[in-house]
Amino acid sequence: MFEDRSARYTGSQELAFAGMRILFGVIWLINTILEANSHYIANFVTSIAKRVKGQPHVVQVFLHGVIHVVTVLGPRHVAIGTVVLDGLLAVSLITGFVVRPMARLGIVYSLALWATVGGLGGPYQPGATDPGTAIVYALVFLAVLSVPSEQRLAVGPKPQPVVGTNRIEVIRILFGLLWAFDAFWKWQPAFFEHSLPYLQQAEVGQPAWITAYIGLFIAAINFVGPIVFGIFAAVIETILAASLLLKRWQAWFLPIGFLYSFGIWTTAEGWGGPYLPGSTANRGDMLGTTNIYMVVYLYLMIAYLFERRRRKRESL
Repeated sequence: MFEDRSARYTGSQELAFAGMRILFGVIWLINTILEANSHYIANFVTSIAKRVKGQPHVVQVFLHGVIHVVTVLGPRHVAIGTVVLDGLLAVSLITGFVVRPMARLGIVYSLALWATVGGLGGPYQPGATDPGTAIVYALVFLAVLSVPSEQRLAVGPKPQPVVGTNRIEVIRILFGLLWAFDAFWKWQPAFFEHSLPYLQQAEVGQPAWITAYIGLFIAAINFVGPIVFGIFAAVIETILAASLLLKRWQAWFLPIGFLYSFGIWTTAEGWGGPYLPGSTANRGDMLGTTNIYMVVYLYLMIAYLFERRRRKRESL
């Protein structure tokens, strides 16, 4: 009977993480569909070139080198190749077919996009705090490699810790560092000065209901004042970073971080829009950024929940 319970525990854990993998695959598939348009392919080099302005000299030299390589290979061929690769990654994530080697490829590919099209997350203009979209995608691909659905729990008279536990811990620390980076920029005076215009900018080109939704938050910020709001955001992100890095208060701050990420995605990123012709979503980002932060939080919440359940079972 104990082995039956342990098998059910293992099965439910695998099912939860498989669901997360499929969710990530669906998001990746939508990204692919948004990219598969002639405007995106025709302007592939332009999307890299626009990242050059405002970057440090070494990054500018690097990006000019990337543009040269893409030009030699043929921008159209490179752009189509990225769309095809995106499609293969989406299919692998959704079906689970050869998912481990594809997830490794996804990490390399996401970091390559972050370093080129994403311009290493820059330029960091006054008030901007975004470290780039693709870097957090790489973190989810790492999570796909790390979860029990790929590595299986040992089933026996005494359950053993998840094989991928150490890797989940690496994800938690890396995610904490990402939030610490965000928090650092939130504490800069430029963010306090530009937080409201950043939200107002997100209204441009949106449907009426999204404009009205964002308008509610703008009204709330005007009521308390941009400085108070800026301090609130900086404090929240600092606490979120500390919770992840110190592995403390997870029962509270994993769901709070998920909700906070949802709040950013629906306001500052306008639900990932506007979806203008030729755009792959939020001003060139794929469906925005912080929806992927939500995916990472879901992975960590599932890992935390099952780790607590494991420890409770072992104590009985």
